[in-house]
Amino acid sequence: MRKDVRILLVGEPKVGKTSLIMSLVSEEFPDVVPYKVEEITIPADVTPERVPTHIVDYSEAEQTDEQLYQEISKASVICIVYSVNNTKSIEKVTSHWIPLINERTDKDSRVPLILVGNKSDLVEHSSMDTILPIMNKYTEIETCVECSAKNLKNISELFYYAQKAVLHPTGPLYCLEQKEMKPSCVKALKRIFKVSDLDNDGILNDNELNFFQRVCFNTPLAPQALEDVKSVVRKNTADGVREEGLTLQGFLFLHTLFIQRGRHETTWAVLRHFGYDDDLELHQDYLFPPLKIPPDCSTELNHNASLFLQGVFEKHDKDRDTALSSEEVKDLFDVFPYMPWGPDVNNTVCTNELGWITYQGFLSQWTLTTYLDVQRCLEYLGYLGYSIVAEQESQAVAITVTRAKALDLQKRQTQRSVFLCNVFGGPGSGKSGFLQALLGRNLMRQKSIREEHKSLYSINTAHVYGQEKYLLLHEIFSDFDCMSESDLSCDVACLIYDVSNPCSFEYCAQVFKQCFEDGKVPCMVVAAKADLPEEGQQYCVSPVEFCRRHKMPPPQTFTCNTAGPPTKDVFVKLTTMATYPHARLRCMCTCNRCTFCLCQNFLNSELLHTVKAKLHAAVFSRHMAQVDLRNSAVWLRASVGAALFAVLGFTVYRLLVRTR
Repeated sequence: MRKDVRILLVGEPKVGKTSLIMSLVSEEFPDVVPYKVEEITIPADVTPERVPTHIVDYSEAEQTDEQLYQEISKASVICIVYSVNNTKSIEKVTSHWIPLINERTDKDSRVPLILVGNKSDLVEHSSMDTILPIMNKYTEIETCVECSAKNLKNISELFYYAQKAVLHPTGPLYCLEQKEMKPSCVKALKRIFKVSDLDNDGILNDNELNFFQRVCFNTPLAPQALEDVKSVVRKNTADGVREEGLTLQGFLFLHTLFIQRGRHETTWAVLRHFGYDDDLELHQDYLFPPLKIPPDCSTELNHNASLFLQGVFEKHDKDRDTALSSEEVKDLFDVFPYMPWGPDVNNTVCTNELGWITYQGFLSQWTLTTYLDVQRCLEYLGYLGYSIVAEQESQAVAITVTRAKALDLQKRQTQRSVFLCNVFGGPGSGKSGFLQALLGRNLMRQKSIREEHKSLYSINTAHVYGQEKYLLLHEIFSDFDCMSESDLSCDVACLIYDVSNPCSFEYCAQVFKQCFEDGKVPCMVVAAKADLPEEGQQYCVSPVEFCRRHKMPPPQTFTCNTAGPPTKDVFVKLTTMATYPHARLRCMCTCNRCTFCLCQNFLNSELLHTVKAKLHAAVFSRHMAQVDLRNSAVWLRASVGAALFAVLGFTVYRLLVRTR
């Protein structure tokens, strides 16, 4: 909505421009009329649209042409006043004033015009027969009003229509010549319909119509009013109502009807509530609400945003196979002005056997976007109508800004759930395969990926002591000269070398010494292609000795050349190191004998999860009174003992693996 409205009155001398302004302000016809009155400002609280209004007079006797041109350029709307009893003043509308105004305004953003026929008290006939052809010829003319400054006839209406022409213009919505809505308006209303169609069945049922009415106009529709609306649509369109719901055609018809009946404000209220500006483009303030992100902090989706995206996924997963086909993805992004996801996304997140993005992959991609480019995430949520559907002030409330990483290190704990791992390695070391292995793809599946569809990122979940975290892998180019400061900023670094290439480890050693030897970022060495014969590395020390000297875990063997999905152990360990960077985990094996393995196995065991679930049920069940108290007491003592043992075991483990 505009902050104010500036109304300029122009026309031939003595047609009554000044009288109209004075009659509006004093509510009586002035006895003495000056050549020109000074600019008048009407406060917002006394105008129908609650917008400050400035009324500007023009006098040929007191102003130069240059001053007139300046006022035309500043005007929000221009009222061309003529006298209904003066044929010459009517002719001047088309021969002088409209051409003059059009010359001084941009063709693509013409200022709306109001034709004002003053002195209607002096004639018994209307000038409309003469004016209508002019209105049909010039589309920038919003309306025509006949009035009388002397009798105060239609004075308030004149300035109301002038306000309305600015705040609720017809031009962007409707083509008067073709008598139909303009394509840009139809496009905007289609998006609004799809966002409001919460179950994506192509129909706005009564619940959805009531929700739409409530969020746009803050009041629901009465049942009879709903039936009346559908009855009007049925009478005028063949396919406007289906299964007692409003179709897209019916929705568009209703807004066409509003516009044709002069109720532009209804359609504009809907458009503006869904984020559109006067040019029917989504407003920048709507797409990019303010979000303060302090240094060293990251951004994640909160729980409410995840629930919203879950609803979006389920809404478009029409075949209920927990994956989105290419057609379903296209339908989902139909509310976007462009396709935001390319074919590389299918190689960034988890997909099913057909290459379709799974529910887990869908959430992972949104998590990646939020972490790497939160402004783009806000934009995408805006297109999906997050603030409308979730009934929030803006989509900024969907974002959690984590506390600074330095504070996490100081407190030795974190609430973050997304961790970035930069993957370093020489050419041919297996970095790309490692990224795809995070998505559960073995070497055979990776061979089907086209080179132009490969991604430098991959993201998936990993469980750290029973908690779900996101691990985001980023492949870094091998060329040292191309590395930037952002390439070295991560939560954990993965240094990959090819065990079958004797020169491969040297690159990892150089990266570590130049970038990570200060110990601020935990590092892990991965011995890739472990299925191939191992060659001795042509470096001054072996990879095992190098890791020992620099207090890193021993190299982790890894291969993508497996019959099934590659093992996830190395990814769990990377996520664990990122989650607890202060703890130097000396043992990163899977021997199932050491403290690390025993604690991790116990914390992930079915026994502990069963105890936790039963303890929760016992405490919060509404039917505790009906439970045998004796059996409950015995079972509760055992459960508490098991829980205490779990806490004790985890504490002992933390003490063993932590070094300052």
